[in-house]
Amino acid sequence: MTEVYDWAYVNPAWVRWLDHNLVVKTLLFGNDRRLMRRYLARIRPGMRVWQVAHVYGDLVHLAAQATGTTGCFHLTDVTPIQIAHAHTKLDALPWAKVMRQDAGLHRGETGTAYDLICSFFLLHEVPDHWKRAIVDNMLGQMPAHGEVLFVDYHAPARWQPIRYILKWVNRLLEPFAEALWDHEISHFASEPERFEWRKETVFGGVYQVVSVKHKQIA
Repeated sequence: MTEVYDWAYVNPAWVRWLDHNLVVKTLLFGNDRRLMRRYLARIRPGMRVWQVAHVYGDLVHLAAQATGTTGCFHLTDVTPIQIAHAHTKLDALPWAKVMRQDAGLHRGETGTAYDLICSFFLLHEVPDHWKRAIVDNMLGQMPAHGEVLFVDYHAPARWQPIRYILKWVNRLLEPFAEALWDHEISHFASEPERFEWRKETVFGGVYQVVSVKHKQIA
C-alpha cells in the first residue's frame, strides 16, 4: 500500500484532499452516483452489510444509513488514515462498526451472517494473489440467502475513448488494474462453479457490477 498507493490512501495530506464527492465524481468520469445506486439499491432496512474497504465521499455513510437501526453495517480497512476517516462518517450511527482488518482475512463476529458483502473499487488496487484471497474470503462468508457484489473497473470497449486515458493512467498509477481487463472476477475465485455470476457493464465497459449468489439447488 505504501509503495504503490501512498499518494492515494496513506499520506494524510492527499487523503484530506481526495475524500470529497467532487473528487470521486471526477475520477469516475461522472459515473459515481450511477455506480453507487447499483450497491445502495440492494440494501434494505435490517440487513447486515459488510463493506470490505473504505471509500472516499459519502458512500459508506449512505450505505450504513440504508441498513437502519435494525440492521448493521461493518466496514473494514487496513490503513489507519482510512479507518480514521471512516470513523468521522460512521461514529454517529450506533449500528455501524469500523474495524482495522484485511479484506482477505476478516471474519465476521460470532453469529454474524452478512446479507450483502460489497467490494467497491478495491480489487483493481491489489496484486492478483490478494484478489484471490479477497474474493475467496468474501464468497466464503456469504450465507445461502446472501449476495456478494463487486463494483470495479472492466475492459472498456475499443470505441470508448476513456479506454486510452485509462491505459495511460494504469501505466503510471494503477499497476494491478488491468488484470480486471484481462480476466473476469470469477477467475480469481478458487471454486467459481459453485456460484451464479451475473455481470452488468457500465459506461461502454469501463466499469462492471458483478453480483454473485449461491447456485439454487433444484
